[in-house]
Amino acid sequence: MPTPLWEVGATLGEGVLWDAARRQVWFVDIKGRRIHRCAADGSERRSWDAPGQVSFIVPAADGGMVCALEDGLYRFVEASGAFIPLASVEADQPGNRFNDGHVDARGHLWFGSMDDAEAQPSGALYRFDGARAERMDAGYVITNGPAASPDGLTLYHTDTLDKRVYAFDMAADGSLSNKRPFVEIADGGYPDGMAVDAAGHVWVATFGGWRIDRFDQAGRKLGELRFPCANVTKLAFGGEDLRTVYATTARKGLTPGELALQPLAGALFSFRVETPGLPQHLLHTSNT
Repeated sequence: MPTPLWEVGATLGEGVLWDAARRQVWFVDIKGRRIHRCAADGSERRSWDAPGQVSFIVPAADGGMVCALEDGLYRFVEASGAFIPLASVEADQPGNRFNDGHVDARGHLWFGSMDDAEAQPSGALYRFDGARAERMDAGYVITNGPAASPDGLTLYHTDTLDKRVYAFDMAADGSLSNKRPFVEIADGGYPDGMAVDAAGHVWVATFGGWRIDRFDQAGRKLGELRFPCANVTKLAFGGEDLRTVYATTARKGLTPGELALQPLAGALFSFRVETPGLPQHLLHTSNT
């Protein structure tokens, strides 16, 4: 059963990750425009205001952190709270923002853009190789959950409004091919962020679905874990043995009556699992 670790009340909690070097959990509140960080047990809490909608944050190989604002990627300086431009992406599309991000084993950052109004298919999937961002796929209203298989040969990516998770073949140079449906969420809720464990099982958070689903490599559902709130947005494996799962949730879209019945909406949760996850990889930028 998920346990609330930090009842932070995030409007749109997202981007949770385990920073093994610091033994810390990081996540963001996109609509609240905040970055949050805490210890593995939820203590040592600290938060920073962001100058825009901050959609994810990832550790870099040089020891710093990189995040996304509406117009591209930025270095986040923990000591000062400063945001330093790193790469401009979609600065010419003010109606878009970024959503979810994932660093693969090669140190490449995969992330998606989306229509902030959640209406137009103006979103795309990008790969950042440390120097520039390349558009890899397009036509999404809401992109979500890039995640790679343990062998690095498959990339999973979510079309949230279409309720589908797609799989791509991923080559050694990071190119994608053979886009195909992996799973379709037909039993309530919308597929949101995801993570892959060491056995290759794909764990998918469901927004509005009250749960996280677990699928095997063939897309067969193996089980689910229920939450005390409807909007589960992202999960990450962490802890010393990578068997503690951290999950973000959201208050966004809930009515006052629903919020009264879901007092833990927007909290950071944790729970234990049998199969460990994959380690959080570090983003390699051009000057690391």
